[in-house]
Amino acid sequence: MNAVVLEHVPVAELPQAWRDRLGPLLAQTAGAQVTVRIEQEPLPVPAEDFLTDDPAFGIWRDRDDVADVDAYVRRLRASRFSRDGSRNEA
Repeated sequence: MNAVVLEHVPVAELPQAWRDRLGPLLAQTAGAQVTVRIEQEPLPVPAEDFLTDDPAFGIWRDRDDVADVDAYVRRLRASRFSRDGSRNEA
């Protein structure tokens, strides 16, 4: 990434919006100079709706009864495991 660096720039020569952001103490200092570094901000990465083209991926995403996935899975698995963690043999 390339950057533009301007050194020893008098505060009085900066745009007013930049001077306002520097704060009143620096802006009021007579003859104050600053170094300005200008970099391009990274472009946001677009979020993808799905990570796969598999039609089965995400088929339950609109179900209201699975809003809390952890609780749902615990409820499904509860019949297979005892409270102590041992398996219930059928």
